Amino acid sequence: MEVDTAMELDAEAAAAPSPSSKRLSVRNTIQTNFGDDYIFQIAANQEISNLALSLSSNTIKFYSSVTGQYVGECRGHNGTIHEISFSVPSSPQTICSCSSDGTVRAWDVRTFKQVSSLSTSSSQELFSFCFGGSSGNLLAGGSNAQIYFWDWRNGNHMACLEESHMDDVTQVRFVPHLQNQLISSSVDGLMCLFDASGSINDDDHLDQVMNVETSIAKIGFFGTMNQKLWCMTHLETLSIWDWRNARREVSFEDARSLASNKWNLDDIDYFVDCHYSEIDDRLWVIGGTGSGTLGYFPINNDHVGTIGVAEAILEGGHAGVVRTVLPASGTQLSISKNNIFCWTGGEDGRLCCWLSDEPSGSNSSWISKSLVMRSHKDRRMRHHPY
Repeated sequence: MEVDTAMELDAEAAAAPSPSSKRLSVRNTIQTNFGDDYIFQIAANQEISNLALSLSSNTIKFYSSVTGQYVGECRGHNGTIHEISFSVPSSPQTICSCSSDGTVRAWDVRTFKQVSSLSTSSSQELFSFCFGGSSGNLLAGGSNAQIYFWDWRNGNHMACLEESHMDDVTQVRFVPHLQNQLISSSVDGLMCLFDASGSINDDDHLDQVMNVETSIAKIGFFGTMNQKLWCMTHLETLSIWDWRNARREVSFEDARSLASNKWNLDDIDYFVDCHYSEIDDRLWVIGGTGSGTLGYFPINNDHVGTIGVAEAILEGGHAGVVRTVLPASGTQLSISKNNIFCWTGGEDGRLCCWLSDEPSGSNSSWISKSLVMRSHKDRRMRHHPY
């Protein structure tokens, strides 16, 4: 079996688009399989040293963030895993996942066993979930034009909103520090703000509707009071909103072109995510090329709205589209105390660890010695339905 060795980019051999750009090196790469599976998402918990990876084989695998060793996996979903998160209230040893099989499942990461499962009616596909509510135990799940609510403590189904969206709900997010405020996004181009207190229903608890006018892929909060919302669409456009007033402040309809003009590498083909630093109060959009190079582009979200020169470049680790970026524990665009900048995963099945200002003598390969056996299945070409 062939495995990938660690690669380091020679910063002097490639022209950086700006003297201020960080050219990051690949400290380690782990080939998580035989190349058949994609990595959809990476999740981590500061209290646990393992990284969780959701794969296109409907499996969650765990790797040590210290040694790169494969440590275990959770199996049970029979459909695509759309989201994973270590966000279960008062339970750092539990990871949750939602899937096309219509379930939200909780797993104990010490035993890799399922500990609970919640289901939608008629096994409706679940694309996103989030914990919130006044007690933190309200679980919201985005489905096929519906939003489900459960009480996580007892598994009781609390409500179902089915009149606010007309297509698949791609994300549900409770507002940080305002846990009774929920924002949903959908393929129908709408973002809806709900009051999740009391008896939840469409008529009395829908507070705001924001029309993005095209299918929404991801949303996220930022700002010193989480008063802003970034919105990324499936057409790779980007917009900034004041969600409290339902007002669009900036729209980047040609975001890929704007980012491509801010470095001298290949054109940006897609956006992976946005990253916000609370310490610096700054927002970056993370763009990628088909060959796997990534750039962190700062966003100026004033009334003009600009995308700046790439401040970090991740090149040489991936051989295909990158699907997920997990920043190190520090929120600022710098390096954490162990020099790890971020982790990335993609359609090449690689998990890459990125460093900046790598200390001398630390270029050893970091390959898992316990790779899981090849999964016998058809190759998935994309993460359906989006």
